[in-house]
Amino acid sequence: MGYEVRPDQETITLVGARVTVVDAAVLLSAAEAGPVELLGGTDFPAPVREVRSTVRAADGLHRFEAYLRVDGPGSTVGLLALGLAGPVGLLLAQRLAARTGDGLAAGVGRVAAEAGRRLGLRPADTALAEPPRDRAGQDVLRTAEKLGLRPKVSQDGGALTVRAAVPSAEVTPAHLHAMLGVVLQTVRELAGDGPEPAVLRGRSYTVGGSVATAAPAGSAAVTLDQVGGLADVVARFREVAVSFRHPQVMARWGARRPQGILLYGPPGTGKTMLARALANEVGADFVEIRTPEILDKYLGGSERNIKRIFREARRYRRPTVMLFDEFDSIISYAGAGGDAASQAVNAVAGIFKQEMNTLFEENPNVIVVATTNFPQRVDASLIRSGRFDLKIAIPAPDEAGRAEIITKMIRELIDRHERPGFRMFAADVDPVALAAETAGLTGADLREVLRRVQLAKAMREATVGAPAAPISQDELREAVAGLRRG
Repeated sequence: MGYEVRPDQETITLVGARVTVVDAAVLLSAAEAGPVELLGGTDFPAPVREVRSTVRAADGLHRFEAYLRVDGPGSTVGLLALGLAGPVGLLLAQRLAARTGDGLAAGVGRVAAEAGRRLGLRPADTALAEPPRDRAGQDVLRTAEKLGLRPKVSQDGGALTVRAAVPSAEVTPAHLHAMLGVVLQTVRELAGDGPEPAVLRGRSYTVGGSVATAAPAGSAAVTLDQVGGLADVVARFREVAVSFRHPQVMARWGARRPQGILLYGPPGTGKTMLARALANEVGADFVEIRTPEILDKYLGGSERNIKRIFREARRYRRPTVMLFDEFDSIISYAGAGGDAASQAVNAVAGIFKQEMNTLFEENPNVIVVATTNFPQRVDASLIRSGRFDLKIAIPAPDEAGRAEIITKMIRELIDRHERPGFRMFAADVDPVALAAETAGLTGADLREVLRRVQLAKAMREATVGAPAAPISQDELREAVAGLRRG
């Protein structure tokens, strides 16, 4: 992880789109700790509904993978009919043509043969008789192959997956650029673009750095890239997201993906933020269940509220993350107490257990996330495996984690607020040095430090009527000291 608050960035044009890559070398290095998202979201031309592109390093290879979900026909026939007649489509057509003699359905075989004819593919040896007319797409694929990236395209239902790998010892930012080009070229082909790039023209994408995650941490647009100091947790969440993006693969193996997640740890460590980020990683809706929505002072009211919440959850037709924040305040362990309060708490807990027992079977689109600062207050039977398969500790960040968090927060502020003629942070700001002086502080504390300095600067400028100097390292230290004083 690089800790420069103004990272290196490069803007390039790929098949008509403007792509800004921030800290490419850092992204490739971070891939050794887990999957790193390169390109994602829904801002793509129809019929492409969603794109997720990641890189991960394992077994001496950097593995690039892109998942593209398409609206409309869900079969191989349907996807080919969308116009996959460019270089990436050729890869899929070759794969299908090679299987026509192995029991592939006759209809698919005919479509594959037609795609091959349009591409100049000879049935005898699947060689290319004449190149596709998409010169821009050819250039993209040629660049990738020169770098040793040989993309492979597969299809599963209404989705395509594009994969490529390169030895980690040889990987460079050029490989990352090339894979982004292949992904965007696949989008073009699915969108039925002509020989000259057009459908992506005017669209801008940002890969890596704070620019890609400019939304404040409490907003609905928060992403896993904003999470600092929790590389292992982020990697596990990305794996959950992968399991939701590939339901056919899960079904083929009879694999039950984790749908119940308990996050526990001190206040201010980002548990709620992680739940929101997971929803965005999966492409899911986010529903937060607050304590007042459940607890009712009237007898039986809380139990009715729990049943209503789960009844609604069974009707969700889109992937949905349900967050029960401060879970211990909703359902605490009451022991064997015989008083009315204990009986009421036990009744709520009992209803919750019953509802969780059947929710995931009845609606596989739901993920239930519960957070608590006090896991010892939650009845162990409530959070057993089968209800909550993942139980993840979210600790206060260590020194390296705080440096990463500070860096990401400052980059976020720079991207959102700095403009020509206005510099927000001075050149002497050093996240590593500041992390060494903030032992015991959480991510929420560090954001409060920045808020205080920002407010002080704004008030000074408003009072004096002249521009204030950029925020310095000494001013950040003073804000840390002020936070400790209370």
